[in-house]
Amino acid sequence: QVQLVESGGGLVQPGGSLRLSCAASGSIFSINAMGWYRQAPGKQRELVALITFGGTTNYADFVKGRFTISRDNKKNTVDLQMNSLKPDDTAVYYCKLFPDSWGQGTQVTVSS
Repeated sequence: QVQLVESGGGLVQPGGSLRLSCAASGSIFSINAMGWYRQAPGKQRELVALITFGGTTNYADFVKGRFTISRDNKKNTVDLQMNSLKPDDTAVYYCKLFPDSWGQGTQVTVSS
């Protein structure tokens, strides 16, 4: 059993920044990739960014240059630094430990 707990969501103005954190516990294979997804109202869940155990990253085109994913393999945590936020970034953000463990989600709202 794996537990993932996200934190750091909230309300921010356009152009602002937020940092999301996710802590994994339980029966963890720390060599697995971890990632962040998001789901806006009425839309499908989509990949935002992922990072392998070795630190290789992959980003969705719509966040390249604005978001940075990082992880601490000793602590089993993954963070998402989000800069230059836009209203279109408003969504529930979910942490994922591959292959199929999900967190409960944290709301990010970008609005003036």
